[in-house]
Amino acid sequence: MKTKTDATSIQKLVSKLLKWYGLNYRELPWRATKDPYKIWLSEIILQQTRVAQGLSYYLKFVKHYPTIDAFAGAPIDDILKLWQGLGYYSRARNMHKCANQIIKEMNGQFPDNYTDLIQLIGIGKYTAGALASICYDEPVPAIDGNAYRVYSRLFEIYSDISIGSTFKEFFELGLSIVPSQNAGDFNQAIMELGATICLPTNPKCNTCPLNNHCVARSKKVQNLLPVKSKKIKVKNRYFDYLVFIHEGHLALHKRKSQDIWQGLYDFLLFESDKDRKSSIFDILKSSEWGHVELIASSEEYKHILTHQKLHINFHVVQVTESKDFKLICQDNKLEAVHLSDLESLAVPKPVERFLYQELSEMYNFQT
Repeated sequence: MKTKTDATSIQKLVSKLLKWYGLNYRELPWRATKDPYKIWLSEIILQQTRVAQGLSYYLKFVKHYPTIDAFAGAPIDDILKLWQGLGYYSRARNMHKCANQIIKEMNGQFPDNYTDLIQLIGIGKYTAGALASICYDEPVPAIDGNAYRVYSRLFEIYSDISIGSTFKEFFELGLSIVPSQNAGDFNQAIMELGATICLPTNPKCNTCPLNNHCVARSKKVQNLLPVKSKKIKVKNRYFDYLVFIHEGHLALHKRKSQDIWQGLYDFLLFESDKDRKSSIFDILKSSEWGHVELIASSEEYKHILTHQKLHINFHVVQVTESKDFKLICQDNKLEAVHLSDLESLAVPKPVERFLYQELSEMYNFQT
């Protein structure tokens, strides 16, 4: 990668960007602190999440867990419940592991440099760069999607950002640009520029403070950059849930590792490569559950994940007579949970929609 820049040009670029940021940055609560716990919390929440959505979650977490000690000491089920709706739940689980690592191994203190930060559980190269620069003013770049886009356009870089080795190229470029002072503000300015001006499509080049420095703009190739050739292959999955209910109790399943939604609650699941509604009800013929009645089946719920598209149907099964509903649940690795206790449990988004849009009307329980 070659960039036609010199020290004077870089200095002007940095000066213009910092001036623009000082006048135009969005006032967000994590920008009013240098507390690494709160910066870390904001950075993890905002991965795969828009600021408009992430802000309310950030405020909830800071209210419930104002310090890393409080966060580390919280049960993971409580963390997942508060995280509910954000998706990518591995973020929350890794944060909890990381918080406990810092408490147990580092006396509750975050490392103050990039090299040590990147050794923490769940903290990648971008987050380490953001924390090191924002909290400790270490002159290291924070390369996220916004930074890839801004740098690739400024310097007309056609390296494919879907290839892992490309990160090193952009990181080294960032090292040559990030100023020795105000490194945190500079990285935030790059991210702010990418989020508000240097947009993925239809960038606002006429109002960009760096338009005179942008090679891509001068050649009118902004919309060709950054290059990202790898396409995500989406797998279709077909879920049919049997929602057993008896005397105000639901049969719930706590999901294990090695699949989506680890640690969240759903129902007895039948999955196949294609629709199998006609065959899932064989279990209802078993006397194990007692007398049962299928009382409703939902329309299909579609739920999109990064690599998967889920097609979900819910089938409500009323257990009218049962010798021991709780024991049968245990035998099937399920838990009998009263409707009034649902609010305390973390569930996947489509399950939440079904519970509170359909089942709550059928059984008249409040959320």
